[in-house]
Amino acid sequence: MARRKTIKVGDLFAGAGLFSQAFNEAGGNLKFAIELDPLAASSYARNVGTEIKTGSVVSQKVFPACDVIVAGPPCQGFSTLGRRDPKDVRNSLCLVVPQWAERCRAQVVVVENVPPFLASPSWKLMRDAFEARQYEVATWTLDAVDFGVPQRRRRSFTIASKIGLPEPPKPVQATTIAHVFKRLRRNDPMHVWPEGSDLMKHRLALLPENGDRRDLLLASPELCPPSWWKIGCQATDVWGRMKLNAPANTLRCDFQNPSKGRYVHPTESRVISLREGARLQQIPDSWVLNGHRTAITRQIGNGVPLGLGRAIAQQVMNLF
Repeated sequence: MARRKTIKVGDLFAGAGLFSQAFNEAGGNLKFAIELDPLAASSYARNVGTEIKTGSVVSQKVFPACDVIVAGPPCQGFSTLGRRDPKDVRNSLCLVVPQWAERCRAQVVVVENVPPFLASPSWKLMRDAFEARQYEVATWTLDAVDFGVPQRRRRSFTIASKIGLPEPPKPVQATTIAHVFKRLRRNDPMHVWPEGSDLMKHRLALLPENGDRRDLLLASPELCPPSWWKIGCQATDVWGRMKLNAPANTLRCDFQNPSKGRYVHPTESRVISLREGARLQQIPDSWVLNGHRTAITRQIGNGVPLGLGRAIAQQVMNLF
């Protein structure tokens, strides 16, 4: 059955635009996007659309009418990979979203974040603000790997709606790193990785298939810092090779640093490239992200994987 109207979508904390792209592919009409980081905003404009404004969601004065708002407020204050500082000033930014929903007269709002966000005081205040504005509220905690994404990545989604709540999306067949690391173009400007120091190159060359820092401790203890001995069997993914026939672990914003996790290429003596990281987030090969390497890894790592975003977008669009 055809939808009754064009569904207008706005995106807060838009990043490089993966969540917007998912709604675009689901038939949404992107009306506006707001992103504080100018490099991420320029990537959005380059690959998704020119509706984006660079700036804080707090300082905007114009609130275009839309049907759906998606938002990914900062997660650093809630993530188990960070300090989880309850005093982090960014924690309160989620409270801006209900205000935008009211001013834009949005019928449905989707707020994406890490799962611990749902247990935070900030989330409870946000939920209360939605309910005070007559929205029904539901939450989903989903793993991207269940929606065709070659990556284990659990995320929470808060759905606030005035037109009924959508059904959670149904899982699809999983995929692996081997499936998405094929046929990379050598002249792709994003198929690049840091060369690293001689020590880094030596360590990478010694890593066996599926290995990690524990193998380096056994094979060449002289190449290992004292801190590796102190942490023992903890942090086993540090300096780890990705497993070719499995999904990747959660892709962090610093995935080109082997000390941050299992980000060494499955078979080559290097960390994964920017393009390989982008493929793990299902970013199209036609996209080129703007900025220096650290800025690009942050844009990739902060995104909603496209397969997961599509699953959410389709369920929301089915409400109309």
